[in-house]
Amino acid sequence: MKIISLVGARPQFIKEAIVHKYLKKYPEIEEILVHSGQHYDFNMSDVFFETLEIKKPDYYLNVGSGLHGEMTGKIMIEFEKVVLKEKPDMILVYGDTNTTLAGAIVGAKLKIPVAHVEAGIRQEPKDMPEEINRVLTDHVSSLLFCPSELAVKNLEREGITKGVYFVGDVMYDLYLEMEPRFKYDVYEELKLKEEEYIVVTLHRDFNVDNKEKLEKILEQLSKIAVEKKIVFPIHPRTKRRVQEFGLEDCLKGITVIEPVDYLNLMGLVKKCWKVITDSGGLQKEAYFAGKQAVVLMPDTGWRELVEVGWNILIRVEDELSEVAFGELKGSYEAGLYGYGDAAKKIVEHLNHVVCPCQE
Repeated sequence: MKIISLVGARPQFIKEAIVHKYLKKYPEIEEILVHSGQHYDFNMSDVFFETLEIKKPDYYLNVGSGLHGEMTGKIMIEFEKVVLKEKPDMILVYGDTNTTLAGAIVGAKLKIPVAHVEAGIRQEPKDMPEEINRVLTDHVSSLLFCPSELAVKNLEREGITKGVYFVGDVMYDLYLEMEPRFKYDVYEELKLKEEEYIVVTLHRDFNVDNKEKLEKILEQLSKIAVEKKIVFPIHPRTKRRVQEFGLEDCLKGITVIEPVDYLNLMGLVKKCWKVITDSGGLQKEAYFAGKQAVVLMPDTGWRELVEVGWNILIRVEDELSEVAFGELKGSYEAGLYGYGDAAKKIVEHLNHVVCPCQE
């Protein structure tokens, strides 16, 4: 039996690598990996390639960047050719990119079952491209692998109950796989002390592209830094805006460093007190590390962390320093994203559907 996995961005490659490791345990399943070329320049020196032994793509569509409609259309045209040639029994897509939607539509039109990893995530505003992609993908998928129980409930509210499975989050699988390799070089260079600093990341356009908003955030961070050390790996976009807006003075008291790789960032997070971020991934990785995150976003796809009182959503208008030093509303709740066996469960379900004779 044959499965085609379609990826197009770095996080999708990483998730696919975790799933691929378990697919290899089933010799009766042949996996064809297709790279749309939407974002990620496949780099052999990537730390994840070296650690996870990421499979080389069997097909590279070389789509590149472009407007949403143009990009989605190009991927559909080229991916359809591969699907017609390979005649798979299942198409596997990840996340919420244009690649995800393109693959799902091709599968649905050709009457080939689609499996969606990270199904059921919902976030305001509803007109954001990622939200459109994930909703449409979910509604044409046959298998929906949800990272949380809340994602299952989101689908149920939309009338989707068949083929829905809570498997956990593949990114938690990744966290546990990489944890023994976390690096503490930056932690040691800065002579940090455990639980005595806050890790900050900031890059979203709605936070950094407006001078008044960015100035207020930085001023609040400086206020926090008087009492608690702040380590701020500054994103290139944010760095440019600080320079354009002349806000360098607002960084006083903050330990600003260049961006760090995943292993060093996770090392910093693992030993920090709290995290302040507008990153979708980091707010969840903070939870994996047992750290609370103050999330500088109007909404999040990871609402379960807010609902249990672990993470806190905050608007720029709010008093960031008060929230940062506030007490947790809830205690740490294990298992929100499974227990590190999401990929194993995904492959078991795929094997049951694609190769029912093996059950």
